[in-house]
Amino acid sequence: MTERMWSYNPESHHTPGTSLIGFKVEASDGHIGKIDEATEEVGSSYVVVDTGPWIFGKEVLLPAGTIVRVDMKEKEVRVNLTKEQIKNSPEYDKDKHRGNAGYRDEVGQYYGRHIGI
Repeated sequence: MTERMWSYNPESHHTPGTSLIGFKVEASDGHIGKIDEATEEVGSSYVVVDTGPWIFGKEVLLPAGTIVRVDMKEKEVRVNLTKEQIKNSPEYDKDKHRGNAGYRDEVGQYYGRHIGI
């Protein structure tokens, strides 16, 4: 899995050190939720999105490489995935994610197929 999948794209306008928690998240075809958690760990950055009623309260983990645009003024993050791709993503399990390289690889491979990384 490439490091690019887990790193913020320099063209996204993400400013390191800026909290994305609470930002709205927009897929290529509409709103999917709000960011509950965001990291900036080198080579393993991601956001956790609470999808609310859209997927019955499911949380999803999106690698930072899926983010194409951060709009600080609108407090919005755009990702280059469809709602269906996000809905079908591997189930996010906070305990499973922490310290489990296999889970991270599974998530990275899933999104990598959709965004070409």
